[in-house]
Amino acid sequence: MIIGCPKEIKNNENRVALTPGGTLSLVGRGHTVYVQKGAGDGSGYTDADYAGAGAELLGTIEEVYAKSETIVKVKEPIASEYALIRKGQFLFTYFHFAGSRDLTEAMVKSKAICLAYETVEAPDGSLPLLVPMSEVAGRMAVQEGAKYLESPSGGRGILLGGVPGVMPANVLVLGGGIVGTEAAKMASGLNANVILMDISLVRLRHLAEIMPKNVTLIYSSEYNIRQQLSRVDLIIGAVLIPGAKAPHLITRQMLGEMKKGSVVIDVAVDQGGCIETCHPTTHEDPTYVVDGVIHYCVANMPGAVPFTSTLALTNATFPYLLQIAQKGWKQACADNAGLAKGLNVVEGEITYGPVAEEFKQMS
Repeated sequence: MIIGCPKEIKNNENRVALTPGGTLSLVGRGHTVYVQKGAGDGSGYTDADYAGAGAELLGTIEEVYAKSETIVKVKEPIASEYALIRKGQFLFTYFHFAGSRDLTEAMVKSKAICLAYETVEAPDGSLPLLVPMSEVAGRMAVQEGAKYLESPSGGRGILLGGVPGVMPANVLVLGGGIVGTEAAKMASGLNANVILMDISLVRLRHLAEIMPKNVTLIYSSEYNIRQQLSRVDLIIGAVLIPGAKAPHLITRQMLGEMKKGSVVIDVAVDQGGCIETCHPTTHEDPTYVVDGVIHYCVANMPGAVPFTSTLALTNATFPYLLQIAQKGWKQACADNAGLAKGLNVVEGEITYGPVAEEFKQMS
């Protein structure tokens, strides 16, 4: 198979989808690997590293797309890449289709095969290619929240963990999945008062066994969320419905109940966001203010820590990429039902239920 790894061109996206180690494994099995020059720079991998592993280096993203049967990326293609994608080409990356009509329409029109990291399933129903970046994003959300609570960043001037004699910050985490769990662990480890909400009593019971005493677990409902809004300093939105658009748990009207200078971090922004006033931002321009509340909605948070993120991601994605390379995507998906769940768009058809439902008028 001919596999191409282009350099990510989304704003401040410094991760890379294939390491020199992965390249060596693929080339050693007889596959051809094209890597765009500079693709690994942000993650600490040089062109010489890739060449030494057997990759052929290409100077432009256009060359990578033109010569490759399979494209492996980190983030979804952006508008300047749409025209480079051709019929029958296989793309393996994060897509988050439900959050972008333009991207969905472009991939349908291209008649490419789009296998999305975020909807690949393990036998137990978990999402193995979403987990590592969710772990990074959950932990980062607390770091960023703590920073933007500082006065120079426009925040209320609160130290997340407080000090003896002074109350710590109050943190509300919406969603008890991987992102929410990691965020709650980080915030509680910094001595904040944490409230973690979820709609699954089974999940809440499990979290009750592993969370420290400064994490309070509450069933998620509009009433219970409203009860906390006037008290909290930091909200972390961590809601996930696999492949589907996130529900708005905090509306514009509800936002007015929060204190001026408080902060919201919406990690679900890739999927439309769980806070109505959120829209995607970049690491270059990460925040904006609505009703006195600071919004941090960077859509590729792990891109800010590319060394950690690249290794965490490729540890999870490479075994699947190897299956695809060895068998071809059709046979790999036939043999692995969990991998097949990642097929979102196939040769002009939306094949993943939640995305099809979101854009049913296109089907």
